[in-house]
Amino acid sequence: MTHLKTGLWLSALLVLSACGGGDGASESAEQTVTVLGVIVGEQQEKLEAALEPFEAETGIDVIYEGTDSFATLLPVRVESGDAPDIAMFPQPGLMTSFAEAGQLVPVTEFMEEATLAEAYPDTWLSLATVDDSLYGIWYRASIKSLVWYSPAAFEARGLSLPTTWDEMESLSDEIVAMGETPWCVGLESGDATGWPGTDWVEDIMLRTAGPEVYDQWITHEIPFNDGAVQTAFEQFGDIVLNEDYVVGGSIGAISTPFGDAPQGLFGEQPTCYLHRQANFIASFFPEEVNLEEDVDIFLLPGIDPEYGTPVLVAGDMFGMFNNTPEAQALMAYLATPTPHEIWAGLGGFLSPHQQVSLEAYPDELSKKQAEFLGNAETIRFDGSDMMPGAVGTGTFWSGVVDYVAGEPVEEVLDTIEASWPE
Repeated sequence: MTHLKTGLWLSALLVLSACGGGDGASESAEQTVTVLGVIVGEQQEKLEAALEPFEAETGIDVIYEGTDSFATLLPVRVESGDAPDIAMFPQPGLMTSFAEAGQLVPVTEFMEEATLAEAYPDTWLSLATVDDSLYGIWYRASIKSLVWYSPAAFEARGLSLPTTWDEMESLSDEIVAMGETPWCVGLESGDATGWPGTDWVEDIMLRTAGPEVYDQWITHEIPFNDGAVQTAFEQFGDIVLNEDYVVGGSIGAISTPFGDAPQGLFGEQPTCYLHRQANFIASFFPEEVNLEEDVDIFLLPGIDPEYGTPVLVAGDMFGMFNNTPEAQALMAYLATPTPHEIWAGLGGFLSPHQQVSLEAYPDELSKKQAEFLGNAETIRFDGSDMMPGAVGTGTFWSGVVDYVAGEPVEEVLDTIEASWPE
């Protein structure tokens, strides 16, 4: 726990002590911080393990409530005067709405900007900033621009990793020429069916139109049926609409659950060789898959050399509703490397905190993901998470399915554009 008592952490404890709560666990027994978030199950256990040093040091009891109805439950709680002290937001959009309404406390009211700048890259700080005020502390990150493959399968077939998009298409053609299918794609996800396809489109937008146009797209400074968006859809279509490229063709892509899609990479007779998906897909691999030996990753290659190889990300951040010394202390702790390194060591976690050592990660695959994230020249957050819900988690998702099912791209984009709120 070498990072636990940074200047920021000590400052938080001094604030707590000044309020009569820093004299040990016995005197702090009734002090609590309530946290509402989307993390449940095994992931919640890992989060709680990362919070244990904070509770032991301060005597503050962190009461965490996980829910799969976060986006609907939190506004109800806030409007009824029952807001949690802290919320763990799964995307910036919802946090922004509360910040704009004056319901969140700016982090810089109790933390030094310089300390936060040492902890997080500017890109991540800007994602948590609303009207020039910083409101969020980032905790967990997902890197989405990954292509998964089996090294053994590549070696057996004499295949080489692509470094450009053209090379990736040539590799796909090479696999087809062998009588095999290059890609496994799964778009089915219950009520959220279509979201894996939006990730494809977003990644391609960054690679063909660049980050500035991407930013204009997600804020509706350009319409959804702009030519740049159509180009990204059609480049995605070059893969997903090619019946030779995708297991089961377009129908297979629509009907295959996203968690089942990568299963084809494994076994003595793989049914596919490439799968583009975020780092969290590893939790859906068969139990017998050895992450150290049976699977590896590369970044989805660039398309236009001008834009390099951007990295599409998602993540979770904490925002504070109730300005109490206990909540301040917890937010300060979350900005130190300690809780990040604890969960990293437990596996299945990636941190945007730039002071987290690569040695905190338990395997080479996780370290490689962390290096991709840390070395990225261009990072952008998942576009659908940044758009209004009616679009980002509505017509964009369904539009991808309609496109893969055969609807003309112009009609799909016009429908999505018409759904954008006034």
